[in-house]
Amino acid sequence: QVQLVESGGGLVQVGGSLRLSCAASGSIESINAMGWYRQAPGKERDLVATITSGGSINYADSVQDRFTIFRDNAKNTVHLQMNSLKPEDTGDYYCDAEVAAPLLGDFWGKGSLVTVSS
Repeated sequence: QVQLVESGGGLVQVGGSLRLSCAASGSIESINAMGWYRQAPGKERDLVATITSGGSINYADSVQDRFTIFRDNAKNTVHLQMNSLKPEDTGDYYCDAEVAAPLLGDFWGKGSLVTVSS
């Protein structure tokens, strides 16, 4: 099996910064895309940013130019640097990994809460 563990969430004031990290472990030989998704209170889970093993990146429009996603393929980790945080960035942030081998599968972490206070 595969486990994803997020870290780095917390409480921050408007305009502040946080870095989220996610480490994947278990039965992993290669991972295609890794990404971050956000679920605000009472809303659906939405994409924040994804990055492929080759480095192709996709951001939600709402975080473009404020958030940066990067990963370490050798360590199976992905990070999300969040700057200029806004109250609407508040939510549970989930890490996702699309494992390619030895078994194909999509795995999620349990989430890390980010609260941006005004």
